[in-house]
Amino acid sequence: MTGSMDYATLKAFKPSEFEDAADGYRSMGSMAQAAKDHIESAVATGMRKALRGEAADAAHQQLQALSKNFHYTQTECGVISTALNGLAYDMAAAQRKLTAAIEDAQADGCTVNADGSVSFPPGQKQGEEKAADGGKVSGNAGGGETSDALERQAANIHPNPNYGKAMGYANRIADALKEATEADAKWAPKVRALKADDDLTVSARDWTDVASDTGSVRGAADAYLHTIKAPPKNDWPQDNANWWNGLSEEQREAYISMYPASIGGLDGLPSDVRDDANRMVLAEQRGAKQVEYDAWLKKEPEQYRPYISPVTGREVKGAMVPTEAWKEWNEKKKQLENGYKGMDDIQKRFDGYTSESNRPYLLGFDGNNMGRAIVSIGNPDTADNVVTYVPGTFAKLESINGDLTRAQLLQAQAEATDGSRKTASIVWLGYDAPQGIATDATETKWADQAKEPLGNFVQGIQEANHRDSGVRQTLLGHSYGSLVVGETMSMHVDLPVENAIMVGSPGVGVDHAKDLNIPPDHVFAGTAQNDLINAAPPPARDPLSPKAYWELFDDHSIVHGTDPTSDDFGGQVFDVPSGKLPGTDWEMMPAHSQYWDDKPLRSLANIVTGGRP
Repeated sequence: MTGSMDYATLKAFKPSEFEDAADGYRSMGSMAQAAKDHIESAVATGMRKALRGEAADAAHQQLQALSKNFHYTQTECGVISTALNGLAYDMAAAQRKLTAAIEDAQADGCTVNADGSVSFPPGQKQGEEKAADGGKVSGNAGGGETSDALERQAANIHPNPNYGKAMGYANRIADALKEATEADAKWAPKVRALKADDDLTVSARDWTDVASDTGSVRGAADAYLHTIKAPPKNDWPQDNANWWNGLSEEQREAYISMYPASIGGLDGLPSDVRDDANRMVLAEQRGAKQVEYDAWLKKEPEQYRPYISPVTGREVKGAMVPTEAWKEWNEKKKQLENGYKGMDDIQKRFDGYTSESNRPYLLGFDGNNMGRAIVSIGNPDTADNVVTYVPGTFAKLESINGDLTRAQLLQAQAEATDGSRKTASIVWLGYDAPQGIATDATETKWADQAKEPLGNFVQGIQEANHRDSGVRQTLLGHSYGSLVVGETMSMHVDLPVENAIMVGSPGVGVDHAKDLNIPPDHVFAGTAQNDLINAAPPPARDPLSPKAYWELFDDHSIVHGTDPTSDDFGGQVFDVPSGKLPGTDWEMMPAHSQYWDDKPLRSLANIVTGGRP
């Protein structure tokens, strides 16, 4: 459909044909998703278990490309389906107006002609000697105050009282045709734009096109999308789950395709739904980063210039130095590389898992600024045990690889400790972590902003896990992350958490384990002897007060409250190795990162699976 919409076309229009086409694309997208999931969870995992060598690596790369093709197909089919439903909705609305105008005209004795004009019968005004002849009128769309006034004046002057009625119906028909024409003009270029490159390679540019298509269709389909009940504004996990359960399959898929970031961030929704939505966001943002990076590479300036001696002011023959322009360019290049490093590290988990028990789920993602990501190793919806690890100072998306490795190690150790039960191990980088030890990490504002979202996330895990025996949840905070855990647990009286673990903690924001709203014997803490966090003093409230300096020698106080490894705190202290001395291997705080070594890892796994360290 193009050009001006005529009466016959709109009257004959069948919205159901476009809705059926939308259903077809939705089914195709579901099949593509099923194919992608089968490749990832069955074919590729089986190959990784059984095969090694160059041929296996080449085959695995081909499977990754095929999986990416199916993922792209799934995503685009969702966009196309929503576009077709949006078009059908807009055209159906115009058609309903047309049908109502026709029916009203016929009920009032008028006839609607094949060209949309309206014929009216003879009529006689009161006081007139004889009836005036009937006639035919064509409508004008979009009348305003002036045109409406002129038409009323014409109707009053016209000798046939049916003239004014017919004019009103003709205008309604013209308005319906105008609305249909505008809908057609709006949707035709958008639908035509929904096509992929004619090749089998899903490029970064393809994913940026998906993001562009999604935004374009989302804006155009505003009326259709408003027919779908929006998520609850309070963002409470149980309400989110009830909202999701109340949607039809078509409505769910429309929301995922149009609002993947929003759906991916809704606590209480099934993990596979959040994972699906967030992986769309990951692919689109990764594509955008690659396009930006490729464009920047093309702007590389001259790298070297002759070296000018500061003594002689002359060129030194054969000596070259980098230009300032190149150094600035190279610095930006490194920033761009770091911008997608964490994204690639997450994707590697999807490309490398070996069984359903350690399949990754992307439960939250945002590549902007420092970046945020929530990744579960194992499905928390079906797990007996779920441990949520909150990293601390210096944590950000570009360096998430180490945190993902810690989560994988703990998940594997937990299932080795208790093979009869499933464990999901989560990295919760759902907040902006402090990026300085002596500066940012001494402030509570980062934890203050994290405690509500972490609480909602934990509630959402319980809501989405429908096992009859319930799920055992553990919160694990490392470094500043232990303050986030402490503030979260002290804020929520009924948080569904059975255990809390603090390692390398600068304090948890409370002075006693009982303040965390679980039994003190379920609050565990361990700090390595050589961890420099032990030397972190409490902030001096008054530098002129002798008491402020006395606290420096009080081993029960630390930056953010009572040391959780002290007797005064009242929790359970478990032994960890002393760790490497500061400066070992040129690291300032090597012991601060050794809580996932063999011995402490076994203690963590024992706690997570319901035992003692």
